[in-house]
Amino acid sequence: MNKPAIRITEPRSKLSVTALLLPEKAPENATFLQTYLATPRVVPGIHAMWTGPEISCPVPSADLEGRSFAKPLPAENATLTPQPGDIVLSYVPPRMWGGNPNAIFDIGLYYGQGARLLFPIGWLAGSVVAQVPPQEREQFAAACGVIRRNGACDITFSLVEA
Repeated sequence: MNKPAIRITEPRSKLSVTALLLPEKAPENATFLQTYLATPRVVPGIHAMWTGPEISCPVPSADLEGRSFAKPLPAENATLTPQPGDIVLSYVPPRMWGGNPNAIFDIGLYYGQGARLLFPIGWLAGSVVAQVPPQEREQFAAACGVIRRNGACDITFSLVEA
């Protein structure tokens, strides 16, 4: 039986993994991603500053303007300490972070031990919405390490079945 999944790629780092969605554990968050990724998306990625071993991919506000699915998301399958291979969707309400008038939806790619969802605004639970299978985590970590050393990049997300 095929499961919904997300293909995550970035050519310069050779990032190329398939993360299985967890709609049974994070239904609203998985629906958000499935709706957003109905068309493959290129999202800017950069190594996170506060959360540790994470490539942060904030969904561009322009992609969400006027979209019915861009609504507040509950913490589902919540974590404060993401584990290697976790794909975490974080939601920050408008004006909460630095007065930003737009909500923030961030797709976090967690690739190593010691991650934490502690930001300048405090602890913020995120939803583990997908996971990279164990057999792909070594390549995932290596590619994320290349992104960390190279700086900002564009990451492609697309829906697939695994």
